[in-house]
Amino acid sequence: MIHGPDIQTAHVLNEALPYIQRLAGRTVVIKYGGNAMVDDALKTSFARNIVLMKQVGVNPVVVHGGGPQIGRMLDALGKESRFVGGMRVTDSETMDLVEMVLGGQVNKSIVSLINQHGGRAVGLTGKDGSMIRARPLAPRADEDHPDEIIDLGHVGEVEHIDPAVVHLLEHNGFIPVIAPIGVDEQGRSYNINADLVASRVAITLGAEKLLLLTNASGILDDAGELITHTTLRDVDAMIESGTIHGGMLPKVQCVREALDAGVGAVQIIDGRVENAVLLELFTDAGVGTLIRH
Repeated sequence: MIHGPDIQTAHVLNEALPYIQRLAGRTVVIKYGGNAMVDDALKTSFARNIVLMKQVGVNPVVVHGGGPQIGRMLDALGKESRFVGGMRVTDSETMDLVEMVLGGQVNKSIVSLINQHGGRAVGLTGKDGSMIRARPLAPRADEDHPDEIIDLGHVGEVEHIDPAVVHLLEHNGFIPVIAPIGVDEQGRSYNINADLVASRVAITLGAEKLLLLTNASGILDDAGELITHTTLRDVDAMIESGTIHGGMLPKVQCVREALDAGVGAVQIIDGRVENAVLLELFTDAGVGTLIRH
């Protein structure tokens, strides 16, 4: 006898079909961070989502963060963190720790989990294949002491992305997992905001979609309700009115950069929801905000 749950499963699979057909053979860049990286159930569901994407013909590219993990390591070593404009001041010693945590511990744990669930993930930093050429961010004023100009040290921005190593992996059935560490012409390493790296990677790869996992439901209206679909024009109006503010502002700037450069759509999704990636990509409901030009 066919039971209700079985019928519902068939309905969900049928609902997913047009989305799978639309994305088959296309690249989707996923910025992975927040609670989805620390909760065991969410980590497992994320890994399985990425494997399933590859299995149905979509090419996922993962760019991950790791700020809390870096902070815990620095605390354990008794090294104080200083932030200016939300960015960690990073001297040479701290940069060594950042590379160890991001490029080693965090990156390899993501790779291992994806592979445990049947994927073929390969971990990278921007140093591999000279993929991410970086330059240092300009010194900036401290919010608490406006007259004090702070050199952020090894905090960088993306100057150029060379996609050759990512193309090589994609074309051979592998899933790239990228730590946001870049390198300059002199071989100096830089820690770069993962949202910015994900946006530039999506642009360079001509991605169909960019997904930004967050610890928020998405973009909310003045009443605190989730906005499921919007445009850049509406986003501008919400910034002007103050509806979009705080930590959502830099994410929206990444959205703008990606859409202006030809990425098909950007989705800010709630990484606290199990199977958030599949729900947003392959169902009618979704779990975040879809933004188009």
